[in-house]
Amino acid sequence: MPQNTPQNANLIGSLWMIAAMFGFAIEDALIKATFSALPVWQILVMFGLGGALVFATVAHRAGEQLFPKTVLSTPMRIRMFFEIFGRLFFTLAITLTPLSTTTVILQATPIVVVAAAAVLFGETVGWRRWLAICIGLLGVLVILQPTPASFTPMSLLAVFGMIGFAGRDLASRAAPASLSTAILGIYGFLALAIAGVVYAFFEHAAPVMPDMKNSAFIIAIIVVGAMSYASLMKAMRTGEVSAVTPFRYSRLLIGIAFGVLFFNETLDTRMLIGSALIVAAGVFLLIRGKK
Repeated sequence: MPQNTPQNANLIGSLWMIAAMFGFAIEDALIKATFSALPVWQILVMFGLGGALVFATVAHRAGEQLFPKTVLSTPMRIRMFFEIFGRLFFTLAITLTPLSTTTVILQATPIVVVAAAAVLFGETVGWRRWLAICIGLLGVLVILQPTPASFTPMSLLAVFGMIGFAGRDLASRAAPASLSTAILGIYGFLALAIAGVVYAFFEHAAPVMPDMKNSAFIIAIIVVGAMSYASLMKAMRTGEVSAVTPFRYSRLLIGIAFGVLFFNETLDTRMLIGSALIVAAGVFLLIRGKK
């Protein structure tokens, strides 16, 4: 039998990460495809409750307590807020703006996390990493084109979603270590359902009975979303984080490919330059952070 070396662990973790990113990209594409038939709030509620049920079943079978007291801790309440905020705006960005643009902007999340960790947690970030952070954020600006002639408020949806996910990741660092992946999954997906309920007051759309096709889409979104979340947790617990995390950027390539192939989106020089800046900055931060 092959030895369980660090190299093997990194390879396995990288494969789990690619599988997770591929699944998340499929989830995004299915949500965008379902948007034409169902209200956004209904998609969020159905997806959130379905995913929470999946993880509740897993936790119950493992004999875990579904409502531990630590769920009400301050870090978890903060995590829940940012989860709702990020999920809501990211879903709106998927449905209302190009999938490729939303996917690219999401990749700036690790960059924002590093910058915020330096400010909030006092982590040491040298001038090279600050330069990389600025370059990554410049890539976001290149994609958004914040000029009076080209800027639209819709462009900020993905940015708000990215900020929400960055806040969630930061809060997760302070979350009680006793909470398992399944428990975090339950409350992460419940946050998605709550986001749908909140948006229902703004969308003012009546619920729609999904037909066979859209019912299959919703089931697929729930299954793929839960499997992707589990794969992500598996990836982050297998191998070195600095070796596995860069493969998050595979979601960028897959998301852009889905946008072009299935939603007739086009790529321009602005998108390519912005993507290159974000990925280069993110990979540099990971490598530099390891050193």
